[in-house]
Amino acid sequence: MSMNRRTDVPPGALAAAWQEPAARAAYAEEVLAGLPPARERSSEQRARLDAAVEEARLARSGFLAEHAGAVYDALTDGSKVHLWLDELVRAAAGMFPGLVPTDAQMSSERALAQEEKEGREIDQAIFFSAVLRQPRAGAHLLESQLRPRPQAFDLLAEFTARGAVDLGSLTVERVGEAAFVTVTNPGSLNAEDDELIAAMDVAVDLVLLDDGVKVGVLRGGEMTHPKYRGRRVFSAGINLVHLSQGRISYVDFLLRRELGCISKIQRGLLLPGEPGRPARTVQKPWIAAVDTFAIGGGMQLLLVFDRVIAASDSFFSLPAAQEGIIPGAGNLRLPRIAGNRVARQVILSGRRIRATDPDARLICDEVVDPADMDAAVGAAVAELAAPAVVANRAMLNLAEEPPEVFRAYMAEFALQQGLRLYAKDVMEKTTKFGART
Repeated sequence: MSMNRRTDVPPGALAAAWQEPAARAAYAEEVLAGLPPARERSSEQRARLDAAVEEARLARSGFLAEHAGAVYDALTDGSKVHLWLDELVRAAAGMFPGLVPTDAQMSSERALAQEEKEGREIDQAIFFSAVLRQPRAGAHLLESQLRPRPQAFDLLAEFTARGAVDLGSLTVERVGEAAFVTVTNPGSLNAEDDELIAAMDVAVDLVLLDDGVKVGVLRGGEMTHPKYRGRRVFSAGINLVHLSQGRISYVDFLLRRELGCISKIQRGLLLPGEPGRPARTVQKPWIAAVDTFAIGGGMQLLLVFDRVIAASDSFFSLPAAQEGIIPGAGNLRLPRIAGNRVARQVILSGRRIRATDPDARLICDEVVDPADMDAAVGAAVAELAAPAVVANRAMLNLAEEPPEVFRAYMAEFALQQGLRLYAKDVMEKTTKFGART
């Protein structure tokens, strides 16, 4: 069960160790408080702030390199309490003032365009990276994100009874032994944003919690965009307009999608055990039905699905390097699935793979005429609903990507993605994205 830790003082030894880094963090805040908004600062003011912030970050990093495990224990009562990502940073801000930004500081940041922010999410990145580097604490953090969301429990009775639920950015509908998760962000070509990731987290929970569902299916809905009106689109990836506007959250989007809904699709839900019994995992096979294109985050999703069916007029791409960010766990999974050379062409050079290209068979299992997509999905559902599929897909996932491998990757990803989010080239790109709106 999730709960918030009270914001009390840390244990004595940790409190003493945090004193010097806390002082450096407080000084950086003093410098910032005396400056005008970012766009109005002189070069001298920027240099003074950058120096103070860098000193504070070095002090935080040094503190966490030595004490991250103990900090996590203090925040989670020795790993007895399971916290969501946002709860964990909120607890850290209360117990270790200056370690990560407060809710008030983040609220001020969210009101700004990406290029105008102070980059406070980098401090969250330093924190999460340090925790994930600790084998015990990192494993507990990853497991904590596999729990069903409270909203899913609230909606489960309705979904079980009606066989359908509308989550705004997507719908979930049970048809026979399958649950169809349909993304309905038509104006943005099903681009991903904070709201969609939150809805996806709940949708995946419902599919996995409903005993009447044997297979999950993810597909994009029909578009209202003039260029694709009436056509289905799988995903356009991250919403670049929201990124430019500062509305893509490091915690609630970049980390939550990897550790929440995507991990649940791959590894299943972790349900609390009954008295005297350990927790148990609920897994189900998943099918991705790709219409038109799977760009960026859309292509990343395909790498954890058990069956990928693509329309013959569709394509796949991972343009994150051109956008300036890291394509989630794509760098971990694509080389294993498609080979090192193809992965480098796609990730580093932005190569598009069309469904009719020979290399497309490394990404998808079946390519069909767009008119035959429904029939192909139906046949795949019947095949994957076989009783032994769940156990075998669990063993395949364990062999291909052990939890420790994923934890080690995410420890580095957590830091590097936070840094890339505020890199100079990304800031320049987000300015251009914003100019298009």
